[in-house]
Amino acid sequence: MHFHDDSLFPENQEKLVITAAPYGPEWELDDFREDLPLTMDEHVQAAVDCYNAGATVLHIHVRELDGKGSKRLSKFNELLGRLREAVPDMILQVGGSISFAPEGEGADAKWLSDDTRHMLAELDPKPDQVTIAINTNQMNIVELMTDADIAGTSFTRPEVYEAYREMVVPAGPAWVEEHLKRLQAAGIQPHFQLANIAQLETVERLIRRGVYTGPLMVTWVGIGGGFDGPNPYNMMEFIRRVPDGAVLTLETLMRSCLPVNTMAIAMGLHARCGNEDTLWGRLGHKMTSVEQVEQLVRIAGELGREVATGKEAREIYRLDERYADADETLAKNGFAPNRKPGQVGFTHHA
Repeated sequence: MHFHDDSLFPENQEKLVITAAPYGPEWELDDFREDLPLTMDEHVQAAVDCYNAGATVLHIHVRELDGKGSKRLSKFNELLGRLREAVPDMILQVGGSISFAPEGEGADAKWLSDDTRHMLAELDPKPDQVTIAINTNQMNIVELMTDADIAGTSFTRPEVYEAYREMVVPAGPAWVEEHLKRLQAAGIQPHFQLANIAQLETVERLIRRGVYTGPLMVTWVGIGGGFDGPNPYNMMEFIRRVPDGAVLTLETLMRSCLPVNTMAIAMGLHARCGNEDTLWGRLGHKMTSVEQVEQLVRIAGELGREVATGKEAREIYRLDERYADADETLAKNGFAPNRKPGQVGFTHHA
């Protein structure tokens, strides 16, 4: 992305889109019962409260009444139907993992099978987005967690800690291409959750080959453990490599969330918060998802950057746009064009 001399002036930036992730599927209910929803009513109320606080994208997971992450598409359908009524302007983004919570004591933390994940394209009512991982990757979410981060939570149990330490994201090339095909056919926008520049380059190749033909929605997930860590050098190099036409959100975990989100807001990018990313505000003090949204709204206000309404967020996300071919997709997203036969030297759009 290019930054001109006036790029940090809020009047030259898009309005801020805040993603709320208030369903924390990795946590057990007693880890923060005041904020982790259990019943369907609580799931819906969490969305309403986050929307009223200023979030316009909702990252969705669902719990069963036993407190475990649901793997039933019927539960997602039920929640999506109720959310369409409760928060009609909110962008509904289903977490493409469905649920990675361990199923029992000492069980591995896993994504569901490829075939089951493909069924996210058949959700009814359909979500606006489904997140998609690129390239099978280690996802050791505890690598950067401190003793203070896990104090008093289920992660202090060795079997839970070990399950998440060894977690892997399955996202091989055949699955990715088929999943993109199905999501696009269903009119659902993919939201690329990317761990590093190597994954961004794979997305670019998918676009150059015509596998994906739509707006580029990207979240940089700086959580360590096989992903980039929340190091400003990692973050800035990733930002530099993202094309100007993309919409970029920054995500990290635990007490790195606030400083990374503050940098995102200042640079004209977009922010994500909620109990899926962190339970904490200041050291030793828990903070609800709604309080986290409210905090980002205050920071944006201090910087003079307006927060997008639901309608404005939908315009920024270009949810209804699809492009004719690779050439149009490259141009709309700000990539250099594909090289023409016989063309030498550097390429650029006229």
